[in-house]
Amino acid sequence: YIVASSIVSGSAFQSAITVCPTSGHFRFSPNQPKKSVSVSRPITHYCSKTLLQSKSIPTQADPSRSFHLKMASDNIEGINPFPNTSGDGEIPSFQGDEKAKASDFANYFCSYAQLYHQKQMLADHNRMAAYHSAIMGNTEVFKDKVVMDIGTGSGILAAWAAQAGARKVYAIEYTDMAKHARQVMAANGVDNIVTVIQGAVEDIKLPIEEDGLESDDPEHPERVIDIFISEWMGYFLLRESMLDSLLRARDKFLKPATGLMFPSHCTMYVAPVQDEEERRANGSEFAASMSDWHDFQETTMQVYGVDMSILQKDFEKEQKEYYLWSSRWRELPPEAVLAEPKVVKTLDMMTCTLDESKGIMPGDALSTYDFAIDGTTTRGPISGIAGWFTSDFKTRTDAGGLEAPKLPNPSFLSTGPENGYTHWGQQVFYFQSGIPLLKGETTQIAGSLEMIRTKENARLYNTKLKYTSSRKKTGDTSGNVLMKSGETDQLYLIP
Repeated sequence: YIVASSIVSGSAFQSAITVCPTSGHFRFSPNQPKKSVSVSRPITHYCSKTLLQSKSIPTQADPSRSFHLKMASDNIEGINPFPNTSGDGEIPSFQGDEKAKASDFANYFCSYAQLYHQKQMLADHNRMAAYHSAIMGNTEVFKDKVVMDIGTGSGILAAWAAQAGARKVYAIEYTDMAKHARQVMAANGVDNIVTVIQGAVEDIKLPIEEDGLESDDPEHPERVIDIFISEWMGYFLLRESMLDSLLRARDKFLKPATGLMFPSHCTMYVAPVQDEEERRANGSEFAASMSDWHDFQETTMQVYGVDMSILQKDFEKEQKEYYLWSSRWRELPPEAVLAEPKVVKTLDMMTCTLDESKGIMPGDALSTYDFAIDGTTTRGPISGIAGWFTSDFKTRTDAGGLEAPKLPNPSFLSTGPENGYTHWGQQVFYFQSGIPLLKGETTQIAGSLEMIRTKENARLYNTKLKYTSSRKKTGDTSGNVLMKSGETDQLYLIP
């Protein structure tokens, strides 16, 4: 442990930085406050923006810039000798070579092997209540069924499935957290129902014959699962790309006509938001970083006789990408949302494809947005665009699911500002300058969003926002435009 002192909201507190034993990566663990810490920036900036900032750590915070940890910075430049991809844009757990899988474990899976991270997710009561209601509120659907929980972690969803009446539950876990899951099953008296299997779901083999199971489809003898449950969702739904694993397992193990997916449907939203304090803080910290560089550059020349100014342009690019062009985890209040949220992607978990799981592509039907904001009734300025998602647990809606059981008690999870805290929070893509809202005028923000996996890391995403802003007199139907900007085209990383 490295113990660090930091300042949060004017008071000192103690923080611990733990190191992943496999990757050597650092994790910042504030002792308090328990939920969201408003410090300056995520320590993952100093860990190459890899997946250290697991979705189980909502704070995206670091103790201070003085912790300038030099980790695998080559990854950001795309020259990491162990890229977190199979080589063709697929996640390494599917046909990745040993180097890619080792990198994937170090950058992604190892964080989920820690009880600290499991506890953070289990303490998210909106998350927990949605899954608990979906399972325990539909015990007649689970009774005597065969269930698979993918990414079981400490095993709570698998335990609920057993308590709801499932006759067999397979709990799949890649990391050594599987050992803890077995302990939890035994301690709760469901180890005779739940079998914990450690491994990638793409590679496992179910003990079908040993458990006396039979498939309804002789051509696909492994399709013995009645219900899939999984908490696979990442920041802005798709980050981490765990959906790939779920879809491959669905096509391999789930009964296609009668099977159920929990959650069953997911929806992604965007909306313009007012969050000027954070947007300005980003700009101020970028300016401070550049000021510090100038001091460093001058000192290095005067004291050591070496001119470092040749590196200033690259340093500025690096700092801009971090401070200005990376999305931020935020727990926004409902009043920060300035217009009705717009759906940018929907997924039916029974029918969505691997191609659909890979992001929001240019030209996708739902990828555009057009927000009109009345400056008389709405307080600005517009600080940026926020993104979040919802998940439904409901009856199948696809044409192939007519024979599937109906859910008498649907459940719903929202990670939007209206629902309060979740560990997913919202991802905010801040504009470089706020767009003011003027009384008597309506400001229109129109554009599109793309979300595509990075080349170096198939679990991370780049998001491109294109938009124009314009103003007109509120209520004017003549089409007269007072002002219209040029198109902004900006790329952001979801770290």
